[in-house]
Amino acid sequence: MAERLSLSLTLSPSTPAPTTMAAFSTTASSRILPSATAASRARLSFSSSLKCLRSSPLVSNLFLNQKRSPMVRVSERGLSSTASPKCAAAADPDQLKSAREDIKKLLDSSFCHPILVRLGWHDAGTYNKNIQEWPQRGGANGSLRFEIELKHAANAGLVNALKLLQPIKEKYSGVTYADLFQLASATAVEEAGGPKIPMKYGRVDVTGPEQCPEEGRLPDAGPPSPADHLRNVFYRMGLNDKEIVALSGAHTLGRSRPERSGWGKPETKYTKEGPGAPGGQSWTVKWLKFDNSYFKDIKERRDEDLLVLPTDAVIFEDPSFKVFAEKYAEDQDAFFKDYAEAHAKLSNLGAKFEPPEGIVINDGPSEPAPEKFVAAKYSSGKKELSETMKQKIRAEYEAVGGSPDKPLPTNYFLNIIIVIGVLAILSSLFGN
Repeated sequence: MAERLSLSLTLSPSTPAPTTMAAFSTTASSRILPSATAASRARLSFSSSLKCLRSSPLVSNLFLNQKRSPMVRVSERGLSSTASPKCAAAADPDQLKSAREDIKKLLDSSFCHPILVRLGWHDAGTYNKNIQEWPQRGGANGSLRFEIELKHAANAGLVNALKLLQPIKEKYSGVTYADLFQLASATAVEEAGGPKIPMKYGRVDVTGPEQCPEEGRLPDAGPPSPADHLRNVFYRMGLNDKEIVALSGAHTLGRSRPERSGWGKPETKYTKEGPGAPGGQSWTVKWLKFDNSYFKDIKERRDEDLLVLPTDAVIFEDPSFKVFAEKYAEDQDAFFKDYAEAHAKLSNLGAKFEPPEGIVINDGPSEPAPEKFVAAKYSSGKKELSETMKQKIRAEYEAVGGSPDKPLPTNYFLNIIIVIGVLAILSSLFGN
């Protein structure tokens, strides 16, 4: 697969519109989750990213190659179409599949993989496991589309990701923002050569900016005690040390720009020619490919042109983190397996699903996730069956054509044979 990723959103060198390139050059952070500690610098970057939105109430005119569409406005109410109602319902499976194909085309043309990954992570990464109520607990609920949350320092530049996805959202009104953010994030990883992520969909959107989480739930890149900081943030989400290290491996993609995030060199031998806008400092030599080279390069630290943040270095310094970092540096398959599981878990944090079991999409027809087996539907007895017996009964029932949703099909030939047999027995008895 062609190398085409960058953690700062860039456009193809062949993109003809210089004003478009200038707009996208304002992407404010090249890291996926950590934000720069220089909050004021990030806010300035965000202000420049949002300037185009404030200059006109019509956001739709700013989208790339966008056809005339229903009016889209941005305010404290977020990005929304006046031609469609607020999106708080579950996603449509067929539209999800079509949206995924459109996202793939977008990735092929715009090199926006990293900012789409970051968008999904930042929407989900506000989750607090200690809060039970939805949406106060944060998480993957589409709240990041509202201006009040976009203004958080850690989210500087993500307005550009919203502008890229908004035409897809308008095209597929049956897909919620919460699902679209996570669909784009997972698809970006997979299209970059990463693992297949076991995603499910059906997330419900929040409906107003008053439901956005407070600022400060996302991690920093250079805190005084990196290990403690990472654990405080990720443990609050319900993630563990293995998942922290696995998710850190996504820094195998992209680069950091000092003028946007406060970290990295203006240019290195690996980034001076792009693709897209040149410059910045990458974590890896082949920074456009999703693999385990992040762990190898961080471990060796032989090249001054490769970026190592405090939160990167600590995964080989902290004894618990180091166990997993060493493993992933040696075994890419193990990294891919753990990363896919951690990414899927992160994408579900705090989400409310409709239907509750979620929707799984694949290369075939879209289907709801498998229904939980309830023995009471198939037995009049009050005693609960073991799981093994439940599965055996269900398998035998489905093997002869039954299912939880329909009775067994009628076998007319068998019924005729039974009737003839009964009549023969009766005739014999009466004849005797």
